[in-house]
Amino acid sequence: MSSLALSFELAVCVAAILLLIGTPIAYWLAYSNWQGKFLLESIVALPLVLPPTVLGFYALLAMGPHGPLGKLWIALFGHGLAFTFTGLVLASVVYSFPFAVQPLIASFEGIDRKLLDASAVLGAGKWRTFRRVILPLSLPGAVTALVLSFAHTLGEFGVVLMVGGNLAGVTRTASIDIYDRVQTLEYGEANHLAMLLLITAFAVLCLVYAVNRRVWTPAWTPWTSK
Repeated sequence: MSSLALSFELAVCVAAILLLIGTPIAYWLAYSNWQGKFLLESIVALPLVLPPTVLGFYALLAMGPHGPLGKLWIALFGHGLAFTFTGLVLASVVYSFPFAVQPLIASFEGIDRKLLDASAVLGAGKWRTFRRVILPLSLPGAVTALVLSFAHTLGEFGVVLMVGGNLAGVTRTASIDIYDRVQTLEYGEANHLAMLLLITAFAVLCLVYAVNRRVWTPAWTPWTSK
């Protein structure tokens, strides 16, 4: 498998996992009245300010043969977790966590509380209100979270290098491949990979801004056609 294909596979897996686990956490942070929730907010945002090598180092210790995750993984599956694709996924989920949760929180908090009150008055429970009111209105935030976590994972370097090393076809992502090719003076191949990542990053940002501005909304509507 090429390094670019591996990077895309990693980014897709991480983005999907983050959307699943990030949505309930973001919902709780957006609507909880617990005064101590700033502690969880700080933990969620920690990867934004923590150097990737520090995060990768502690992730490596946790996934190693003597770490808690590593011991559990060996007991369950008979092999280690560090320097595997699964280890990359777990570390990348932690590293990209705020890029999924924070857009969802902002989207949930931007919903008019009067709509939630009206849903409650009409007899809808919290789960039905979430499905019928909150989720449709927060769709741009969900798309933003999905795309940003995908893009952030696609270009990560420090965490991937610390946890996965540089195993061809297993943990060698595009960013590590670029670094290796620069080290061996293969600037042409490095430029090719870097340009592909640049184009991908630009397309991802265009998608995010398009979602936020709703550029797909048709200019023609039934009440403006006259």
